[in-house]
Amino acid sequence: MLLVFVLYCSWASAQQLAVSNLKCEYQHNPLGVQRATPIFSWELTSDQRATKQTGYRILVADTEKQLGNNIGNVWDSQKVTSSASIQVSYAGAPLKATETYYWKVMVWDQAQRASTWSGPARWQMGLLTAADWQGAQWIAYEKLPDEHVNVLPTDGKKDVFVGNNVLPLLRKDFTVRKKLQRATAYVCGLGQFEMHLNGQKVGDHFLDPAWTKYDKHAQYVTFDVTDQLRKGANTVGVLLGNGFYYVPPVKGRFRKLKTAFGYPKMLCRVVLDYQDGSTENVLSDATWKTSPGPVTFSSIYGGEDYNATLEQPGWDTPRFNDKTWKPALLVSGPPELSAQAADPLKVHETFAPQKITSLPANKWVYDFGQNASGIIELQVQGQAGDTVRILPAELLKDDNTITQKNSGGPYYFTYVLKGKGVETWQPRFSYYGFRYAQVEGSVPKGEANPNNRPVVLKLTALHTRNAAPRVGEFSCSNDLFNRTNSLIDWSIKSNMASVFTDCPHREKLGWQEETHLMGPSVRYNYDIAALCRKVIEDLRVSQTPEGLIPEIAPEYVKFEWGGDMFRDSPEWGSSSVILPWYVYQWYGDKQVLLESYPMMQRYVTYLGTKAQGYILSQGLGDWYDLGPKPPGVSQQTPMGVTGTATYYYDLTILTTIARLLGKPADAAAYEKLAAEVKTAFNAKFFNRGTKQYATGSQAANAMAVYMGLVEPADKAAVVENIVLDIRNRDNSLTAGDIGYRYLLKVLDDEGRSDVIFAMNNRADVPGYGYQLTKGATALTESWAALPSVSNNHLMLGHLMEWFYGGLAGIRPAEDAVAFNKIDIRPEPVGDVTSAKASHLSPYGLIANEWKKTSTRFELTVTIPANTTATIHLPATASSIITESGQQLHQRKELTSLGFNKGKTRVQVGSGTYHFVVNSQ
Repeated sequence: MLLVFVLYCSWASAQQLAVSNLKCEYQHNPLGVQRATPIFSWELTSDQRATKQTGYRILVADTEKQLGNNIGNVWDSQKVTSSASIQVSYAGAPLKATETYYWKVMVWDQAQRASTWSGPARWQMGLLTAADWQGAQWIAYEKLPDEHVNVLPTDGKKDVFVGNNVLPLLRKDFTVRKKLQRATAYVCGLGQFEMHLNGQKVGDHFLDPAWTKYDKHAQYVTFDVTDQLRKGANTVGVLLGNGFYYVPPVKGRFRKLKTAFGYPKMLCRVVLDYQDGSTENVLSDATWKTSPGPVTFSSIYGGEDYNATLEQPGWDTPRFNDKTWKPALLVSGPPELSAQAADPLKVHETFAPQKITSLPANKWVYDFGQNASGIIELQVQGQAGDTVRILPAELLKDDNTITQKNSGGPYYFTYVLKGKGVETWQPRFSYYGFRYAQVEGSVPKGEANPNNRPVVLKLTALHTRNAAPRVGEFSCSNDLFNRTNSLIDWSIKSNMASVFTDCPHREKLGWQEETHLMGPSVRYNYDIAALCRKVIEDLRVSQTPEGLIPEIAPEYVKFEWGGDMFRDSPEWGSSSVILPWYVYQWYGDKQVLLESYPMMQRYVTYLGTKAQGYILSQGLGDWYDLGPKPPGVSQQTPMGVTGTATYYYDLTILTTIARLLGKPADAAAYEKLAAEVKTAFNAKFFNRGTKQYATGSQAANAMAVYMGLVEPADKAAVVENIVLDIRNRDNSLTAGDIGYRYLLKVLDDEGRSDVIFAMNNRADVPGYGYQLTKGATALTESWAALPSVSNNHLMLGHLMEWFYGGLAGIRPAEDAVAFNKIDIRPEPVGDVTSAKASHLSPYGLIANEWKKTSTRFELTVTIPANTTATIHLPATASSIITESGQQLHQRKELTSLGFNKGKTRVQVGSGTYHFVVNSQ
């Protein structure tokens, strides 16, 4: 009986510790893994507080059966004494291209209790070398003449080549000869593609593959197509669109820039793995057939036209007669290919029209109620050849017609009916940012139709964005803040594509200041680890031989307005240093630092060549700050302040990275250079008498404080000057795109969230509330929601970081990596009586909820296993504090860190805690 009892206790203990949420390369069961030594992560769950991992064991097998028998015939790590549950590198036998591997993990806690094995997970390798394409060839319908290829056009130059290109269909019949074990498609279609098998679209992606600098490299997409194939005859079909690969010079269509890498083309390998162990390939080559498709115009900037009368039913199925189709043309493609590792774009929310307005000349305006990136879905009925034109827009004119003046036009979708019953269509290769859609050439269902025009049965707005999983939620008792959070979130969702775009309509370009300044706000909400790695690759590829990191990446155009100010601004290019560092801090990805280090070194060396006496004065400065003139180049802060402060910040980060990577000589050199920049910055910009930097603007003083340029003896005075400037402006802001995040961070760090509240809990001056009163449903480009500029823009949403980290109080500790150390430090300011937030960190869920009355403050917090947290409770020295009904000294698992600056600090391990602070 004693033995049974001991065994039962051992079993019960094991149930208290479990492993879940297994990821490989940041994804669940990923396909097309490119890294030779993939990284693993998992989460621990336990019903005991303060659980920490002390060891793990990973098994990797090449069959599910082997793994089920606890045999790691590819890799058995054995028990590894380590707390690492993220960024764990595979260290087994060399992995083979296209192969699928199965893995699981068990862990031990600090009491040496072992978990059970996790559930199984898997990953499939991609094509690791050019040889792994097995001779697949790039194919196309036609080839752009070499003299018209333009991979980096200069803005403003006239077209020398005018015309529309063919958007082709490509097809190949093939036979599946035996029972399939697995079938995998590896495909790259440039600029964008849609793949079909046996008459059905493959997957649910939109605008594959991710946008890249196509003259240097491209990405392929991997699909498991086992279930779409059958024994016997099969057909693979591919539609191609232009994307950024080719922007056609068609008169009457918007064309922001003039990239011409080539005409659309495709590379494909379909791997058929049979149950008997044999393998067969379907490869793109000259045996494929091609024909013009029903998409007659495709432009990422001008829209899309579709002529349903040109459809060829069954073109993507067996037994289709393709005798009139011509053999595919063999062409060349980008020199390098890698797997698309970031999440794809997909269709997410859908919106039905809230209002339909009739206008003269048989025009109808549909109001979908939300400004978002996306496309339309049209359901229509009419005669063959009838044409419906749909113009999306963010704003309306006074006469209620749409305007694209602020967002780039003419942009429209055109659908030509085939005249066979109810027809449903949506664009494949272009998207726009819009709330309204003006429909011409048709009549909504139920309306008078004396001219027998086609009838629109249904028009729906489809929101498209990157499918990065949501990992954060925030709400509070302040309605304005909740609506502000939604306003910012819609700008994030609308600009989270293959890159972080500035706007989803007129540019769609990856302006790089956003990736580091808005990065924390985005990361609180979405898991963008893989997308950030993709952006960093764009930066590396776009870096010039001189070391310059252009302001946009991938760099598709050289903007020459004002010389190089739109290409060479340190606040933008420094994303090459800051973003990899933030990715390390948020996700623990040390490999990205190692890979990015040469790029960082080359960029700071380049900045050194541009500096005059260590001062950098080029670029845009505090872009779109609030001044007396229309927004644009910095008005409140003189050139040189923000650029030099960012240069110094780069050097301090690079010093830390050099030490982390074991490069002490580099670290010493960068530290010395940083000190010289700091001395020069203070000599040029700091007024010792007034304790102000430059003009004393919010951006100038805040960046000097945040970057550590202020001497400790002067810091309090400079911070007080920041507060005085805000108060003297009746709590209104002036800082712009670059300065506002640092303004908020300094105020938060210095315990002045009351000032942040006062600045943003209002709607009478330019800011978030003001935009909402103007009817904005997504964050606008200008603080004043000007109708002349974008009304769905990512760059000014920094308050979201404060919502999570300040108001709700979920913050990484100062020395944290991937939230392994957490600060729970809520700031219950103003009229906010409650707030709650959650963030799914790499270690697991962090959740925090607080509410207060005049005499009581309650906080419920969840801390994930394998981490620790410091809880900062608003209190006085005489407050009575309990946790789960007991006073703190009775809770032996809690460590009191004392009382400081109006807060009692308590250190905890993992678990859920309920604190109550009663005032005396």
